[in-house]
Amino acid sequence: MSARLAGTLGGMDVLGDVIGAMRAGRPHAALRTRRGPWGLHFPASAGVGFHAVLAGSCWLLPPGGGEPVQVSAGELVLLPHGRAYGLADHPATALVEFGSPAAERRQEREGTAGPESVLLCGAYLLDRERTHPLLGRLPEVVRLAVAGTPAGTVVELLHGELAGPLAGGGTAATALLDTALLYVLRAWYGGQDAVTGRGWAAALTDPAVGAALAALHEDPARAWTVAELGAAGGLSRAAFARRFGALVGEPPLAYLTWWRLTLAGRLLREGDEPLRAVARRTGYATEFALARAFKREYGTAPGRYRTERRAASAAAAARADGRAAG
Repeated sequence: MSARLAGTLGGMDVLGDVIGAMRAGRPHAALRTRRGPWGLHFPASAGVGFHAVLAGSCWLLPPGGGEPVQVSAGELVLLPHGRAYGLADHPATALVEFGSPAAERRQEREGTAGPESVLLCGAYLLDRERTHPLLGRLPEVVRLAVAGTPAGTVVELLHGELAGPLAGGGTAATALLDTALLYVLRAWYGGQDAVTGRGWAAALTDPAVGAALAALHEDPARAWTVAELGAAGGLSRAAFARRFGALVGEPPLAYLTWWRLTLAGRLLREGDEPLRAVARRTGYATEFALARAFKREYGTAPGRYRTERRAASAAAAARADGRAAG
């Protein structure tokens, strides 16, 4: 991670905030040891998947039928958009469906001829209705060398927890999975400031825009003005508005409104606070003002959204638990 990115994101971390707001259930992780031939097809889902190679290597068959990519020990691939993809010991190996226990066990029994690979695989359930551009604008595949980096250290700690059993292992693994995603995104965006001058990579590393983003994420309920946000970054109102729009792609107060309603959705999904409390926490003067804005943005009333999203999250978590058990 670049020093500039680390400095900009002190205090309320924008990346961590985004991960928390989009989360729609518990993340999951598993260790997989395979000897070739083996291949798995991961169907499209609402989640984000990653695979860290601990030993050996594997081939990623990217979404959309792109060229296969060999991933070696010490590397990690993140699949951020929930599209179908494959992993195999060789691009020509036939794939079985991930989450089909009988087919996977049969493949494991037959896999004795090729070299062994050890993978740490993780998955995050996210609310795709409110995909933050920090995730939405990532490439189809994020590939990183993580050995000797903070992300690699977290992968090693996860390996230890999953190889357990250890007391509190489930709680530790969940926290480490969130940390792993945070470090992967930091590493990716921190490495982009040298090759791009626009977009969120530049916004996070820009002293003025990054400081303003950190300020409004830290206190989204405040009645911010463009002048105040510009002052947080040391720019005049006009200069800040131009710079923010050029890097982020929308005006400062439009992003603030979007972020407030994203937070409102998270509070409704995850908590039991009455609507008036959610309104206070997200910068709306009354519950009626929040309800109007929420319905315009989400197309449904807050109460109905809360009921439907909780039911959907419970169903998705049940499916993920079933896959992990298999």
